[in-house]
Amino acid sequence: MPHYVDGFVLPIPKKKLAAYRKMAQKAGKIWREYGALEFRECVGDDLNIKMPITPFPRLVKLKPGETVIFSWIVFKNRTHRDRVNDKVMNDPRLAKMMATKDMPFDVKRMSVGGFKTIVSL
Repeated sequence: MPHYVDGFVLPIPKKKLAAYRKMAQKAGKIWREYGALEFRECVGDDLNIKMPITPFPRLVKLKPGETVIFSWIVFKNRTHRDRVNDKVMNDPRLAKMMATKDMPFDVKRMSVGGFKTIVSL
């Protein structure tokens, strides 16, 4: 059965990476608690790819001192995603995290989308 995936790409100041990781760990536990099958947060490591493509740093208009976060959440299907995300977005623990003035990244520079799986090996 093909899964449904929410994907995220965002730039983050390297000095705020520890705070982001702490926040992501808490958020991931909430998503998993409500039924997400998988929750991954990855930090850029090899970002200066020398090919005729658009590397992540250029895609997100990376500034000096920043790196890229690439993350995804896996669900059974889109209906399952919608049900889980509705619960997550109404959870007061997540609302408290998002209400802080000290967000470790600029939400306006984050990219997000839902994806149907077309190949799964």
